[in-house]
Amino acid sequence: MIDHAALAGYCGRGCTLLIMRAVQCARFGGPEVLNLVDVSEPVTVDGQLLVNVSAAGVNFADTSRIAGSYRPVPELPFTPGTEVVGRATDGRRVLAPIFDGGGFAERAVVEVADAVAVPEGVGDAEALALLVQGLTAWHVLRSCARMRVGETVVVNAAAGGVGSLAVQLAKHFGAGRVIATASTDARRKLALSLGADVAVSSDPDCYAEQVLEANDGTPVDVVLESIGGRVFSAGLEILGNFGRLVTFGNASREGCPPIDPSALADRNTAVMGFWLRPALTVPGAYAEPLAEMFALTAAGVLKPMVHAAYPLEDARRAFEDLVARRTTGKVTLRP
Repeated sequence: MIDHAALAGYCGRGCTLLIMRAVQCARFGGPEVLNLVDVSEPVTVDGQLLVNVSAAGVNFADTSRIAGSYRPVPELPFTPGTEVVGRATDGRRVLAPIFDGGGFAERAVVEVADAVAVPEGVGDAEALALLVQGLTAWHVLRSCARMRVGETVVVNAAAGGVGSLAVQLAKHFGAGRVIATASTDARRKLALSLGADVAVSSDPDCYAEQVLEANDGTPVDVVLESIGGRVFSAGLEILGNFGRLVTFGNASREGCPPIDPSALADRNTAVMGFWLRPALTVPGAYAEPLAEMFALTAAGVLKPMVHAAYPLEDARRAFEDLVARRTTGKVTLRP
């Protein structure tokens, strides 16, 4: 803990040194390495905004960052948190990613170019759910799969952050049939409540059979795949002529088998990978899709799933619940 008395007073040239609370990781490990400490407030430079954080998003990738297994490995000590929503000093309510971290704090610095205005009809947790998970769902459907009206779309892990939004967006974009796959009855019921036409098990032993049965015995047009391993292979099997599989995760940690290009040619199928960060550098691929999803959310058409927020001092518990899969929907920390 920083000594307030030592920090009180003035920095060079008479400027007051301001203190704030932040979650800090001083060593790599599990949730136990997270501590709430007092630190000096970050300072902006040209092209940056100081944001009073109202909520910060917690993602599975954050568990890898504090474990030291995410690339690039952050320099210790550091404050995790790569997405925030809050009020800029000019009064605007903004949402922004912070790729270098620093979001789990009372105030954070964001790039002006990355700050997107959030309408008042969209809640903090809803906005954060749309930043990474929402943009991923939008791009795997629009930019990668290039889904057409009337097509059959399979959404794996359909009750997860990306999957739950992909189900809703696919229906909104005009999919003829959305088939959700999930691991439990409860998750399959959730997918159905979000608009999926059918929900089946994601067990790789029966995956292909159940999905084809759900599609009246015919192959599908699009598979959104984030599980990897045997589910990835099964997803390739069920693609029809000119079908597309988009891979954007490996939740099973089984990896993905090698792909034989000649086998793809048998049915003119395609496999495409997706990673959000480079996609955000493409003109029109960031603020515009977010604005579209903000409008859909404000109108009640799109319903991002949100979990109860945790106070900043409960960051450890938030991480523990996330890892143990005790959460449903977007997990957030509130200063």
